[in-house]
Amino acid sequence: MTALLTVAGVSKRFGRVEALTGLTLSVAPGERVALLGHNGAGKTTLLRLILGFLRPDAGSIRVGDHAPDSTAARRAVAYLPENVAFPKALTGRELIGFYARLRDVSTDDAMAALERVGLAHAADRASGTYSKGMRQRLGLAQALLGSPRLMLLDEPTSGLDPLSRHDFYALVDVVAAAGTAVLLSSHSLSEIEARTDRVAILREGRLVADAPLSRLQAEAALPVRIRVRAQPETIDDVSDRLGGTRVNGQTVELIFSQTEKMRRLAAISALGPLVTDFDVTQPSLDDIYVHFSRAAGEGGAS
Repeated sequence: MTALLTVAGVSKRFGRVEALTGLTLSVAPGERVALLGHNGAGKTTLLRLILGFLRPDAGSIRVGDHAPDSTAARRAVAYLPENVAFPKALTGRELIGFYARLRDVSTDDAMAALERVGLAHAADRASGTYSKGMRQRLGLAQALLGSPRLMLLDEPTSGLDPLSRHDFYALVDVVAAAGTAVLLSSHSLSEIEARTDRVAILREGRLVADAPLSRLQAEAALPVRIRVRAQPETIDDVSDRLGGTRVNGQTVELIFSQTEKMRRLAAISALGPLVTDFDVTQPSLDDIYVHFSRAAGEGGAS
């Protein structure tokens, strides 16, 4: 599938600081890619380059077939920054109407965007009375206008409560299913773990990992953790047969490699009624992020 966003060998320097070095990344239509990295890793620089606010010192960026600073690219891209700011005296209706005119979108479609983000009830209130979460949802509403082909989301759930975060990602799923490419920068790893198709990790301006989470888990080869529970009268027997570490009077903890997982599960199953329950903990996105960031710092890369 032809990529909607193509970043090829891009480097960008600010004085003595190399913000990005030889970065290559792509996002296909309908794909949701998580862009991860510590503060100063180069995420914001990359977004500014894609938006056409900066130009690379080397390499190229294309939005479809267009340069980032072209009219065609700007029409195709929607952007939601971490901290949105609006004129405080204007109402939600007035603001979304303004952005609708910029996007050549009808008033009805603009109000529909407010409804999608749960702000229709506050449409006639001044945005200065909005909470941070409401302002963030207003920012999302403007990003949804005009059916963008590429959405750039920079810490998009900042200030949102858990329910609003759930609703936000449901909207992202709908937008991606319609064919929009989504590049999402976030520090909230746990909430995006099951909401993206691919994970790209930056460290000091270099791409150190870029693959689906399942592949990164396999490459990192981090251990699996299982906690097996049993009755007090059977825990000694379970511990003798499985090994591992006794956590308390009713739990045994096993830590082992990915390749051992099926054999270990079979051994637990063979214990039958001796076991009352067990939990399997796979390496999380947090674990993967730490692994690849540290590996890069020690001279390795994916």
